[in-house]
Amino acid sequence: MTRVVLTTDETLTSTYHNVPLLDFLGCAPYDKLPKWVFYLLDSQLPDENGVLTQAPYGLRKVEAALLRDGFKRNEVVVAHPRKIGKFIGDDTTIVALYEMDPLGLGPVSMMFTNGGQWKNYTSIKFRELVERINRVREGKNLKFRLVVGGPGAWQLEFKRETKEKLKIDHVVIGEVDHVAGELFRDIESGNTDETIFIKGWPRVEEIPTIVAPSYKGLVEVMRGCGRGCRFCEPNLRVARYIPLEKIEEEIKLNVEAGIDHAWLHSEDIFLYKVEDKKNFYPNAEAVVELFEMARKYTRNVNPTHGAVAGALAVPGMIEEISHIVEAGPSHWVGIQVGFETAASELIGKYMNNKMKPFSPEEWPWVLLNGTYVFNKNYWFPAYTTILGLPGDTDDYEIMTAQLIVTMEKELEKKLGNKAHFIVTPLAFVPMGLLKDQEFYRIDEMITYGQFLHLYYAWKHMMHEVTKGLPAVMRGNPFLIPFYPLACLGTRIVIRQIEKWGKEKGYEVKELEPLDVRIEVEEHRWYSTPSLAEAY
Repeated sequence: MTRVVLTTDETLTSTYHNVPLLDFLGCAPYDKLPKWVFYLLDSQLPDENGVLTQAPYGLRKVEAALLRDGFKRNEVVVAHPRKIGKFIGDDTTIVALYEMDPLGLGPVSMMFTNGGQWKNYTSIKFRELVERINRVREGKNLKFRLVVGGPGAWQLEFKRETKEKLKIDHVVIGEVDHVAGELFRDIESGNTDETIFIKGWPRVEEIPTIVAPSYKGLVEVMRGCGRGCRFCEPNLRVARYIPLEKIEEEIKLNVEAGIDHAWLHSEDIFLYKVEDKKNFYPNAEAVVELFEMARKYTRNVNPTHGAVAGALAVPGMIEEISHIVEAGPSHWVGIQVGFETAASELIGKYMNNKMKPFSPEEWPWVLLNGTYVFNKNYWFPAYTTILGLPGDTDDYEIMTAQLIVTMEKELEKKLGNKAHFIVTPLAFVPMGLLKDQEFYRIDEMITYGQFLHLYYAWKHMMHEVTKGLPAVMRGNPFLIPFYPLACLGTRIVIRQIEKWGKEKGYEVKELEPLDVRIEVEEHRWYSTPSLAEAY
């Protein structure tokens, strides 16, 4: 049996048939959808005798840190959650879980579960895993410590009664790369608190390189962001940039294991090695060099997150990256981007660096023109907005709905079938510097403006599923059964939103587009001399 067993819940070990954005299925209300939907769309990562051959990146970092800090290879295992019992025995001292959304309190889940009134898939699978572990512990009368960490660990500190009911011994909050060995030994010896807050952050040289393949070929290129949005926990952390050679080492490890993909993870890919910390003007050469390096090993290079302002600031950077990764009609580059709101006043108040190097007043223009830059170069942005942001008004919410309508019309007018984006409204969750605020509960709190925001976002989603899904899933055989299901699902959602709105006394009305236009072609396409000279 193994000294330290690392694992996570099944929503984080599912590949979801490699359907874009289906990873968010775990946030859906488990008790409101037919159970067969989850079974149909779920597909689990492979394992060898219970050991995951690929694993979520956070687990791989903890594994690497423990091995660096003196734990032996045969003392640490990254197990498949369904087969964790194989590795737990008398020699086991710690079973540690890496969790993203264990109690369903994340922004996506709170939106899809009516403010937490329903249970989501991640919370069901998390409880199933914990109960499975506890049955082993109690059945064999074992003394190991059950530990939960990861980005969602705060939820168990927030709901301590649930932590106690689930017999979780320790919750770890914060980055552990630099203290993993010491932390785990302290837990083993009983010399630590039930809730462990990690002080400070690891320096770049203290962040270990993974030693086994990561799920989807994910590799981290930076931590933190530096833009400092007040509602965002990761963006409040000190920005650190992973050296190119360490990123390359991890990509090579994944590719050699047969993973033909490199997902470059960051809070904002366009801030990689940024030097301008005042205006956040991208270090385009460094970003391009990063993609050039990754492309040496695979054509399938994708960023996870990026800010639309960075793309608009240096359109030539986006064009060059598209050239490097061979983006085109059958090969779109996906990226998750924060839209948040169309209201310049709220952007300036809570996210006063998000639009830089532009001004808050230009934010709607930045979103429209930045999306044009993305689409022109075969990038497909998946935007998120926030419902219930403190200080919000109906006028601001209606403006957000109007901007979605404007973007759809203006982009299709300019680009035709190359125009693609989606907008997913999320519920406000009190995090970062807004922890003293209230969770947004949609059924109790929704206003008419928020209703229109929600309706037009999903109306565009339906439009995009019908038009855009075949393009981004081209070559995936699961498109055949999934496409009609997705089209039907979005139509049902729209009808339910309309029905629910009527019950609240809200009627859908036609909205006039905002007075913003696509003007990016009037500016110099290349904003930095070195990129311009490359052509």
